[in-house]
Amino acid sequence: MASPDLDSAPDDAAEPQLEERDPNTSDIFGGGDEDAAAAPPAPPPTGDDAGYTVLARKYRPRTFEDLIGQEAMVRTLTNAFATGRIAHAFMLTGVRGVGKTTTARLLARALNYETDTVDRPSVDLTEEGRHCRAIIEGRHMDVLELDAASRTKVDEMRELLDGVRYAPVEARYKVYVIDEVHMLSTAAFNALLKTLEEPPAHAKFIFATTEIRKVPVTILSRCQRFDLRRVEPDVLSAHLEKVAQKEGFLVEQDALALIARAAEGSVRDALSLLDQALLQADPGQAVKAAGVQDMLGLADRAQTIGLLESLMGGRLAEALETLRSLYGYGAEPAQVILDLLEHSHAATVAKTLGAAATRLPNDQAMRLAALGAGLSAGVLSRTWQMLFRAYDEVRRAPDPLAAAEMALVRLAYAAELPGPEEALRRLQSGESPAPAPSGGGGGAGPISGGGAMAQARAAEAPGLPQLQTFDQTLALIEARRDIGLKLDVDRFVKLVAFRPGVIEFEPAPGCPDNLARRLASRLKEWTGRTWLVAAQGTGGAETQIERMRKARDAARAEIEADPFVQAVMHTFPGAELVSVREAETPAPIQTAPDSEDESDEA
Repeated sequence: MASPDLDSAPDDAAEPQLEERDPNTSDIFGGGDEDAAAAPPAPPPTGDDAGYTVLARKYRPRTFEDLIGQEAMVRTLTNAFATGRIAHAFMLTGVRGVGKTTTARLLARALNYETDTVDRPSVDLTEEGRHCRAIIEGRHMDVLELDAASRTKVDEMRELLDGVRYAPVEARYKVYVIDEVHMLSTAAFNALLKTLEEPPAHAKFIFATTEIRKVPVTILSRCQRFDLRRVEPDVLSAHLEKVAQKEGFLVEQDALALIARAAEGSVRDALSLLDQALLQADPGQAVKAAGVQDMLGLADRAQTIGLLESLMGGRLAEALETLRSLYGYGAEPAQVILDLLEHSHAATVAKTLGAAATRLPNDQAMRLAALGAGLSAGVLSRTWQMLFRAYDEVRRAPDPLAAAEMALVRLAYAAELPGPEEALRRLQSGESPAPAPSGGGGGAGPISGGGAMAQARAAEAPGLPQLQTFDQTLALIEARRDIGLKLDVDRFVKLVAFRPGVIEFEPAPGCPDNLARRLASRLKEWTGRTWLVAAQGTGGAETQIERMRKARDAARAEIEADPFVQAVMHTFPGAELVSVREAETPAPIQTAPDSEDESDEA
């Protein structure tokens, strides 16, 4: 029974009625349409709020023409599709990031390509077909992309193969893309064999793997195999430069070369590193090579080349100081040894095939070519072997820096020792097979003095010239009558630094690639010591021809300013000064002494 007091309560005394829901909140079942319509629309996400797509995904190839460094595979597929000789199974192999999965998706699109005018398989994917968008987004019913790492069992493979006999729903072919196929078990491979040997006409298989040796040969023999190559550093650098320009960034060429080298031929790795490198520069500034070096933990290649030059010259103190300087800037000792390994290999290649074969920046290639020209192939080979062993020691050592320093000590000491051929020659001639110690304490002497081996050779042949200045070098070339070398040195050498045994110069435009190697070889032949001749950097002095031309112009200007010459030019209008030649000083006339004077003096 209701209370009368409650029924007869006045309206002003009643409690305020609560709202059933917040008018600013939409109903869980979709209510509140009127409020939603009245509310202003939410602003679209800005560039900072929107999801960022990494460069490796943003610039994934959409056509076969976008694949870089895989021209041989694209050419083969183009001819196969043009003639209708399309295999039923493809095996794509290569290192990570070269485009295996991307190529598999492109193949799936090419097999099912269809437009209003084209109704056949085609590798020309410039115009998007009916099935292309669904295949790209991974939602096409007839293209199944599987990861073998998560479906390794034979039961899963049999379940997959049960659907092969059914025709495709809407596309031309039913395509099975199996990534990392080497992860399948032996039983799963055996279950796949029969289907690969006699597949239905509407089924195509595309396999991708990084471990081709783990795939049974029975599977490989039933597939058309394509080995995707590592992308060459110069091709990769050009691709990275295009991507950076599209993103609105400026990246130094040396920085791009460092990224391409660190990527080891992988396009995906290179784009990921470029994505990280673009954050190293301030807005509006170019990405510097130094910033990329710090990001990758690499040593300055110019300093590591100088380190190898110090070692080959026997300058141990200088080498150890360079190593500690690199370590202080964050370079790992193992990475420094690895750089020295690459430099010794590049110097050997440059000695055999020329500086261009090293595929390094021109200044680095010329320095390594000069280093290789001054050393024998045997010395370079032994250096590489010692560095290879040192690299393993440094990686396993409890103190990598100490292990690296001891490796440099061995290298500097070995640089002063004669090779087996020279030691054998000395033994046969009755000489000591090793050079005499240049100082006390263990027979090694002050190795840091810089090339005791070269000093020993110079002492053996005291008649050979000892060059202390660059002018003496020019005079020696002229005295030896090597006209071609003299002309090239005069025209193209802008001297940067000179010290006995080392010449650094900036090459003038048009400089021959082999000038440094030729100069080092001739100087070694004439002086009996090893010379390091490096064409590097900028800031060199004027060439010899430029100095001669400037001196000639100065002399001409001085003569034209002479009052007598000006008076002559004024007296004979139209006259011009054709050339200036220095008058030869006549030899003094010697007269015979007078006989009378001689008799008087007597």
